[in-house]
Amino acid sequence: MNTAVLTHTHQRVRELAPGFAVSAMVAAAASFLSEHYGAPVMLFALLLGMALNFLSADGQCKPGIEYTARTVLRLGVALLGLRLTLAQMAALGWKPVVMVVVIVTLTILSSIVAARLLGFNRLFGLLTGGATAICGASAALALAAALPAHPQKEKATLFTVIGVSALSTVAMIAYPMLCKWFALSPQQAGVFLGGTIHDVAQVVGAGYSMSRETGDAATVVKLMRVAMLLPVILCATLVTRAQSAGSGGKRPPLLPAFAVGFLALACINSTGWVPAAVQQLGNDGSRWALTIAISALGMKTQLKELAAVGIKPIALMIGETIFLAALVLLLMHWGL
Repeated sequence: MNTAVLTHTHQRVRELAPGFAVSAMVAAAASFLSEHYGAPVMLFALLLGMALNFLSADGQCKPGIEYTARTVLRLGVALLGLRLTLAQMAALGWKPVVMVVVIVTLTILSSIVAARLLGFNRLFGLLTGGATAICGASAALALAAALPAHPQKEKATLFTVIGVSALSTVAMIAYPMLCKWFALSPQQAGVFLGGTIHDVAQVVGAGYSMSRETGDAATVVKLMRVAMLLPVILCATLVTRAQSAGSGGKRPPLLPAFAVGFLALACINSTGWVPAAVQQLGNDGSRWALTIAISALGMKTQLKELAAVGIKPIALMIGETIFLAALVLLLMHWGL
């Protein structure tokens, strides 16, 4: 029995290794370019992956690319839990928590409505709205993993990752200037940056470019938005279960395993028992897993498919970004 298991494992590793290895090499190249040219690593990973999309055709690399785009992605999302602690969220008081719940809920709901008005499936609105409202590319990948299968899901996911990464980079440059224009205090600027910029890395870059106090506040508010990933994934899973029940298919679990892992790691991290070195290792592991997974997703998509999406999806994501920024400013004006 043990010999049979070992043989099967060995065969499985040999089958998956070529696709995983090429995805990891693309991720390494994307990280190098990101460090030297300052653009989002996810964007580089996507573009490099799409340049190698011929590898996902029938051949040695296909099984590993499929596995990486699916399973390694879920591992990266689960490890995001090590970024959170309850103490971090409690330090800013209850007002930012209420604000984060409001902005995430209203942004996603308005995105679903806007998507339907533009003629898209409401799940596309949930995907783009969740990416905008929560944590950019990471949220897009996590939600895509929880949403039901659809012929256009991979193309929609890749478009969302590209759009949210580009908009996040623009926001990282423009929003600190906006904070100065509105004469926001360091903490107010941190709340605004953490509440509006999509990706965690861009929030950190924008916040600490202004001041340490602004950077600290921005990072904590952003992590509160990351914490909203779990309830939104739960909602997406409920939609998937409802569709599976209606079609007579097998219903997925109420919470996917990667969402349970995310919650468990966040709870463990909140105890204070996790050494800083382990937290850093988890954060690095999450970043690498997500970058490798998005490289694999890029290899599964042709650029001409994304070029054919038209102006409406672009308008939807720009509108979501503007809506989010205006909503945060309005809530701050009201005292939240």
